[in-house]
Amino acid sequence: MILRHARPQVEAALARQAAVALIGPRQVGKTTLALDIAADRPAIYLDLEATADREKLSDPVLFLGRHADKLVILDEIHRMPALFEALRGIIDSGRRAGQRTGRFLILGSAAIDLLRQSGESLAGRIEYVDLTPLCAIELAGDDALHRLWVRGGFPESFLSASDADSFQTRRSFIRTYLERDVPMFGPRIPAETLERLWSMLAHNQGTLLNASRLASGLAVSAPTVTSYIGLLVDLLLVRRLPPFHANVGKRLVKSPKTYVRDSGLVHALLGIETYDELLGHPVVGPSWEGFVIENLLAAAPNRTRASFYRTARGAEIDLLLELGGRHGTWAIEIKRGLAAKAEKGFYIAVADLQPARAFLVYSGTERYPKGDGVEAIGVRELAEELSSLV
Repeated sequence: MILRHARPQVEAALARQAAVALIGPRQVGKTTLALDIAADRPAIYLDLEATADREKLSDPVLFLGRHADKLVILDEIHRMPALFEALRGIIDSGRRAGQRTGRFLILGSAAIDLLRQSGESLAGRIEYVDLTPLCAIELAGDDALHRLWVRGGFPESFLSASDADSFQTRRSFIRTYLERDVPMFGPRIPAETLERLWSMLAHNQGTLLNASRLASGLAVSAPTVTSYIGLLVDLLLVRRLPPFHANVGKRLVKSPKTYVRDSGLVHALLGIETYDELLGHPVVGPSWEGFVIENLLAAAPNRTRASFYRTARGAEIDLLLELGGRHGTWAIEIKRGLAAKAEKGFYIAVADLQPARAFLVYSGTERYPKGDGVEAIGVRELAEELSSLV
């Protein structure tokens, strides 16, 4: 059992709120984590993809009222969106009876549906916790970090017996999403079209979004491409990293950058099965950049605002973290390789923005100063430092 970084967050949220929503892509480990938490207290688990469990909730007030003294885990909540309205009444009734916290743990595979449904019905009664794929601070050893980069953080893929098994697991995951999950959450999109778009995003990992160019390759309109990408973002499979906006007297890039969030999915979409194949592929640099970004954001405090900075003249910061309070803004340059060397444009950008701290994240593990206030650091050590911030 890998100790998940999100577990303390879920337990703290249950101690504060009546309902907690654990949000993450399918197969990321939500059910495993929920059942692990349930092992420490009286609990009941309902899988709403199972007909028998859905039938138990035909009268939710009656059924859940019989389990008022237990933590109720509701898995795949999108199967019964009308349940949110009933939960509001049950929670309010429980509050009047002195049962204020730790009533429901709700699991969902997409942000958009849960936010829409629960935002209307459970405002002030629910707290959200994101569960990402496995990340660097949850694993020990350089070998594990390399395996995490190649295979990605979905537990079944990461823990596979071989690279070949892992690759097939990820290909099956992609097919399941395209044929089963995407139609459930969004408009009917041809699976072949969406897979081509997903693969194009993987080929263009970490580049500025150009919807018109992607649209021409798919023979659809730019607004259609934008809506398809929005669906992948809502399913927590793609990240749109926004540009940083500041009054620095320079022309700034205004388009977001896009990343397929899990590095293992990047490699599966591009047919990359092993570490050696990855090292010889043109995507190796952008893949490492996206991998580092996801690991740092998984560890960063919930209040963190992430963006990138780029001017028309080439000054650039790969990742800006606005941490707020006394921590300020951190500027991060990402380079693959054991020789930690930042580009001139990074130093120019740091001079423009004057962040509180500046880092160069590279493939090594040694931490040392680079001059001009920049520190070279490994991805795991910086992730651990971010996770310790309060």
